Amino acid sequence: MTQADTPATHAALLPADTPSVPVTLVTTASWSEAEAALEPAHRRFAQTIGFKPKAGSLALLPGPDGGLARVLFGLGDPEAATYDRLIAGKLPALLPDGTFRLENAPDPAEAALAWLMGSYRFGRYRTAGGTKARLAAPAGIDGAEVERVAAAVAMGRDLINTPANDLGPAEIEAAARALAERHGASIEVTQGEALAKAFPLIHAVGVASPRAPRLIDLTWGPADAPRVTLVGKGVAFDTGGLDIKPSSAMLLMKKDMGGAAVALAAADMIMGGGLKIRLRVLIPAVENAVSGNAFRPSDVLPSRAGLSVEIGNTDAEGRLILADALALADAEEPALILDFSTLTGAARVALGPDLPAFFTEDEALAASVAEAGRSAVDPIWRMPLHAPYASLLDSKVADLNNVSGGPFAGAITAALFLRRFAPKTKAHGHFDLYGWNPSTKPGRPEGGEVQTARLTYALLKARYGA
Repeated sequence: MTQADTPATHAALLPADTPSVPVTLVTTASWSEAEAALEPAHRRFAQTIGFKPKAGSLALLPGPDGGLARVLFGLGDPEAATYDRLIAGKLPALLPDGTFRLENAPDPAEAALAWLMGSYRFGRYRTAGGTKARLAAPAGIDGAEVERVAAAVAMGRDLINTPANDLGPAEIEAAARALAERHGASIEVTQGEALAKAFPLIHAVGVASPRAPRLIDLTWGPADAPRVTLVGKGVAFDTGGLDIKPSSAMLLMKKDMGGAAVALAAADMIMGGGLKIRLRVLIPAVENAVSGNAFRPSDVLPSRAGLSVEIGNTDAEGRLILADALALADAEEPALILDFSTLTGAARVALGPDLPAFFTEDEALAASVAEAGRSAVDPIWRMPLHAPYASLLDSKVADLNNVSGGPFAGAITAALFLRRFAPKTKAHGHFDLYGWNPSTKPGRPEGGEVQTARLTYALLKARYGA
């Protein structure tokens, strides 16, 4: 079974008029009024069990026949710094089998999306553990839009969660081709000798694997529309190469293609939403393996941009394959380039798993990205592109080294390395993300996560509309 053949794992909304059990959402401020509006028997039941509207609290209120008549669900305090706008994403795992509708949601579309994202389960290898609660679409929302976004998130999560024995460069290509066919996009793939000639860094990183490296190039939209290019790191598995990782550091390396999953998920949302752009998606897809023809520390490699790169560490392979893809993207000087990658441990040390690091020199883009992250509940944190640190990448034998060789500012130097390969495009944003939920949060089950995909869609929808 290919990734493209894997059954869909996202939930769908039922029609708004489907018979359903009401779920009353209450905050600390609204609880008194909501409590007073309850039927007397339900009010007494809630008081008896000590229901309070703290975040995630649940009360199942019975009807006269003993069946479920109403649900109370606590949102907590929306003014609190720890308030989670996706708290409704807890409901699918808490509720019994049945059909429900949401009442009093602060943002019904956001709550419905949280529900659908919280319903996700990775079911490729086992069927147990799925949620049984279903949601009737809240009245007045664009249910099709909510479903499109949730489906794109599920598709990206499936890609990240699939282990490398079933997801290599060819399967990443298959997923891109399936997406292109669904939306009427065109796609070209470069591999073999053509890849070695046109994209030497991508070829060098992937050549040691029996699974051939490739550059996937998807385009969609009118040729005269504003050009937006998404670049996603597609390392299907990263051993570290000859600078091999310890076994503990390889356990999650199936997610090292998380940047590619983000780019494809965002593209699915963009094309499905009909945004007025000329979209291009570039995915260098490789496996960083170990064999006799693997690239070595101290090798000097050519790049598509004409810069020579000394290899200080073969485990810093993501920036190499992105460099060639960025050079291709930059050549047509698009209005915007966004690249996505599970790039550095330094970003995780600085910001933890929940906050992708974001780098740009464009102040207007930085402000727009921050606003899109808040709007989509898809947070990031801007980090500095501190230009003087570029000297840490100096090489005595090449134009630059792929690592600084020191313990400091690893995420910044990686971002500065990438910036060298897209000099013409002013509006260039780089996301250094984790791509994984270490534990379950509302709407975000443990496992693969397409961090910044919803942000990207919100950003481009605000800029270019539908």
